[in-house]
Amino acid sequence: MATRYYISLPDPAKARGAGEFAFRSQGAEGLAQELQDALRSDALFQRWRAAQDDPDGVDAALGAADPGATVEGQQDDLHIDLIAVTSLPGAVFKHRLRLLAGGAWELRDVAAA
Repeated sequence: MATRYYISLPDPAKARGAGEFAFRSQGAEGLAQELQDALRSDALFQRWRAAQDDPDGVDAALGAADPGATVEGQQDDLHIDLIAVTSLPGAVFKHRLRLLAGGAWELRDVAAA
């Protein structure tokens, strides 16, 4: 079952400065595409995993992917709103978002898709 996540990036510059795996894009569409790519494949997870002290000790379930995930982005004044639809478990979704945006994101709502 897919879930729709409503995310806000109140300060996109902070999200882009969230570390080695952070967003790189400037606009809403680019940020949405980066999150969508991170949900559709395990590439971001694999990069993060390789950087860990004990890569083999990392829970492999965090590497799940949803090839059908979609993310839409919209600029709203100075912040960016993202709507992600995915069948990934919430823990995996939040892990990927923390890699991309650190703590510079807010979960506004969650609904069945």
